[in-house]
Amino acid sequence: MTTNMGKFDRAVRVTAAGVLLFLAFGTTLAGSGVLFWGALIFAAVFSVTALMGNCPIYSVIGLKTCRNCG
Repeated sequence: MTTNMGKFDRAVRVTAAGVLLFLAFGTTLAGSGVLFWGALIFAAVFSVTALMGNCPIYSVIGLKTCRNCG
């Protein structure tokens, strides 16, 4: 799997995942319904794609946010 995400993009995703997890578990804003599960799912997707350095949607549309990726 090739890398198609730059460091800044990955950092933004990890930060967004942290914020979503905080909203889900640390506040009552997400509640316990659809918003709670949506926040958890998006946090998981953001975390996995940031750790792997590959976004499947970027691959489909041909987008790369890194300078030296193949």
